[in-house]
Order: sequence, then C-alpha cells, then structure tokens
Amino acid sequence: MKPRLFTFDIFGTVLDWRLGLAESVRNHGYSFNESTDFDSVIDAQAVDERAGYDSYSKIVARSLESVIGLKAEDALAIGRRAGTWPLFSDSKEALQRLMTFAPCVAMTNSDFSHGEQVQRQLDFQLSDWICAEEVKVYKPSPDFWRQVSEKTGIPMDRSWWHVAAYGDYDLKAARELGLTCVFINRAHSVDGPADLRFEDLQSLANHVSRLS
Repeated sequence: MKPRLFTFDIFGTVLDWRLGLAESVRNHGYSFNESTDFDSVIDAQAVDERAGYDSYSKIVARSLESVIGLKAEDALAIGRRAGTWPLFSDSKEALQRLMTFAPCVAMTNSDFSHGEQVQRQLDFQLSDWICAEEVKVYKPSPDFWRQVSEKTGIPMDRSWWHVAAYGDYDLKAARELGLTCVFINRAHSVDGPADLRFEDLQSLANHVSRLS
C-alpha cells in the first residue's frame, strides 16, 4: 500500500545516536567506550522511561551520571543538546524527497527543544515533531502511536509507514498495531519485524519514488 504518512524514529535512525553521545561525553572530559558504554547507557534510559514520564534531557542526564559517572551539570548539558548530535549523511536529502510523497512526522522519545535542534540541522521543518514531552509516554507504549493517529488523522493501517533502526522499541509495536514496518540498517540497529528493509533513508526514498 502506498504511504499516506511516514513516521520516523529520530535517535539512531535520522541522527547518529551512538557517535553523538560518545563525542559529547568525550568533549566534557570523560572516557566513553562505544562498544560497551553506549548499550549500558541506553539500557539505563529504557528502565527510567518505564518508570513514568520525565523529560528526555533529564533521563539522558541520569543515565550518564549512573553509568559513566558524569557530574550532574555536565550530564544535563549533554541531555539538553541531544538534538545537535550529527545527522546521518543521507538523512537531510532523503527526508526532503520523502516529504514530496507523504507527510514526514518525527515520532520520538525526546523533548520539543530537541526538535528545534534537529530541524535547525536539517534546514527545514518536518511535517510535525511529536515527542514524549507532548504525549507524556515513551515508545514502545502503544499509547504513543494512538496519540499520533489522533493528531494526524491517519488510522493505524498499512498506509502508515513507520521507519526505524530499532526493532525492539519501534517496529515490534508498530507491527502489532498493523502499520507498515520499515527497517533501516544503521550502525547500531536492532533487528525486528519489518515489511521493508533498506541500508539507509536514501534507499527508502528511491523505493517510494518507484511506487508513484
């Protein structure tokens, strides 16, 4: 089914989550092992997110304090600037192309301020930035998808394509809700149920262009 809506995971799919976090920690004078520390930090964030809503900036900060041993002020500074982490090289052009076919909406465990930072890097606005700060839940809660459906007016069916590099947080839930699941094989992806698989967002854009 042709897409009526694209929703995108941002951290790890559009932004290089692992590289951005590692560089931020190192720039504050701490060591960071991308092979082990990143997974431990993300696991700590997942536990924190399940405990109830708090800003993603604070969740990032607490994970860096507990896992890496950052000082509170350094950790919060990193959390507040998570949207400045580098885009994957294909993200900007691919998103511009995809927006010519259907609305492109960020569906992200983040804050509004991160949306401003990301879209400043893109040099254009996405169709919408729907984040945890707005819906007050974190993926993979099905309630996140329900609120996005209500806001966009798009039913949860195969015409809604959810795009992510993470099968555990995103695609498993999207599959259970009846969406088209699009897996992007990024450097730190986690495989999961997918109807379509691509190496990057440009490959997705090429595929969609052939459908029109």
